[in-house]
Amino acid sequence: MDLVKLNIDGKNIEVPKGITIHKAAKSIGIDIPVLCYMELKDLNIENKPGGCRICVVEVEGRRNLAPSCSTNVEEGMVIKTSSLRAMNARRTVLELILSDHPKDCLICAKSGNCDLQDMAIRLGVRKIPGQEFAEMSTYRLDTSPSIIRDMDKCILCRRCETMCNDFQTVGALSAVNRGFQAVIAPAFEMNLEHSSCTYCGQCVAVCPTGALTEVDHTPDVISTLNDPTKTVIVQTAPAVRAALGEEFGLAPGTLVTGKMVNALRRLGFNYVFDTDFAADLTIMEEGTEMLNRLTKFLNGDKDVKLPILTSCCPAWVNFFEHQFPEMQDIPSTARSPQQMFGSIAKTYFADKIGVKREDLVVVSIMPCLAKKYECQREEFSVDGNPDVDFSISTRELAHFIKEANINFMELENEDFDKPMGESSGAAVIFGTTGGVIEAATRTAYEIYTKKELPKIDFEELRGLDGIREATIDIDGFDLKIGIAHGLGNARKLLEDIKAGKSHYHAIEIMACPGGCIGGGGQPLHHGDSKILKARAKAIYKEDANKPIRKSHENPYILELYKEFLGEPMSEKAHHLLHTHYFDKSKKKFQI
Repeated sequence: MDLVKLNIDGKNIEVPKGITIHKAAKSIGIDIPVLCYMELKDLNIENKPGGCRICVVEVEGRRNLAPSCSTNVEEGMVIKTSSLRAMNARRTVLELILSDHPKDCLICAKSGNCDLQDMAIRLGVRKIPGQEFAEMSTYRLDTSPSIIRDMDKCILCRRCETMCNDFQTVGALSAVNRGFQAVIAPAFEMNLEHSSCTYCGQCVAVCPTGALTEVDHTPDVISTLNDPTKTVIVQTAPAVRAALGEEFGLAPGTLVTGKMVNALRRLGFNYVFDTDFAADLTIMEEGTEMLNRLTKFLNGDKDVKLPILTSCCPAWVNFFEHQFPEMQDIPSTARSPQQMFGSIAKTYFADKIGVKREDLVVVSIMPCLAKKYECQREEFSVDGNPDVDFSISTRELAHFIKEANINFMELENEDFDKPMGESSGAAVIFGTTGGVIEAATRTAYEIYTKKELPKIDFEELRGLDGIREATIDIDGFDLKIGIAHGLGNARKLLEDIKAGKSHYHAIEIMACPGGCIGGGGQPLHHGDSKILKARAKAIYKEDANKPIRKSHENPYILELYKEFLGEPMSEKAHHLLHTHYFDKSKKKFQI
């Protein structure tokens, strides 16, 4: 490794050639303030535009101050990180940013968790000179089904652009214009809803201010809970239980399933159910569909569509509808667990408890912001009444619990209600990358071979590599499986399919890092693989402790088919549990 010698704040050091001044200073314990800079090591993402100039330092022999986050070290450099000149420049830059920023901190969605506010505190900025003469620019608030853009609060750090373009390769956000007209905006359009945005929420997860926040359905939920004419039920996704505790000071990966159920009852929900029930249902439908396609393939049908792609992730569904619409017939037609739950709740369960569809309200607690959009898709409604009425994120649930003055840590563990609260271990692992395809494989193996699995854990399908593959021996047939999390990784697999190079029979795709455990609505993890691994470990622990670990052995699922659906992929099941996709690549919108 080539090293260079330099001096930082009077200290002579040697550091690897090619690293930035910021990293060199950090290596000797000097913390240069940064605002636009972001490094997510485990996702191989570094945002270092040097745009905000908060991190400027003085370099001997250089006329201008240097942005330390984007300036590489050179042999013999003499650097002063906190000279009076640098300190004055930082304060001036921050004052200019604040002068064009809304002053609604008391009610801002990022209040208490705002990097810009923290920087003002760190640099001691308490007033903004000349502000009484300044006129703040004003942009139209951009509200989509999942995400709100408030460009008055944008500081042009470009973190969102990095996540959207470099990690997800969606291309929904980019910097346009220069000077005072510069803004981060959807390409070719000026709002998210009419762009190629997938609503994955990874931009929201990294935004340092309130420029990007989620659409909060909590007020609607509270209003509905106060309506005596409504029966309000709630479903909770598997990834929520592995992360919710972090909002109450617990270590990442602490399972809080029982406390969460108790808290939801205290909030006033009439029934507390588990989305895992619908995950088992998803496996019955998606697994059967996969077996049907594989059987046709093995019988020589050259027109069968393989590889079959999982369809549980709404951000991924949005992605292929916008960018690979020619592949509409390849993904499974099975709805996501959230939507299967809503459909069954407003038919089967509503009939059981004698409640009209329009008087039954279904709320979901999800790790995902795209779920807010998914429950508003027209095809998931009957006569304008949605199968799932509202979706709130893990972060929003934590805030709701705190707002209700519930002491979460003192709650006793309680169980989900039945019948839609009983699930298998296979359903739990839906919450992490590789979990959906592992759950499907457990069921597909036993249905196809009519033999019991010799080993239930398919550990070769687990891990946090962006793209993984495994070959599973199913009674002499080598089932080739691909797995991707992160839409940039998904794109690589899709391009191979498009080019006729894919050798897989089935592929699981999740939009977010680590799958749902790293969703855009989860407690912020900043790409830290230790947090993601802890959450995944909790998911697999709950799976291992379940008395039933295969979806096709869930007695409540079997009862549902016997009483109501008939059999997997029946006409009734197809009507209630399956969907179709759309070509969104060429849609034109009137703004």
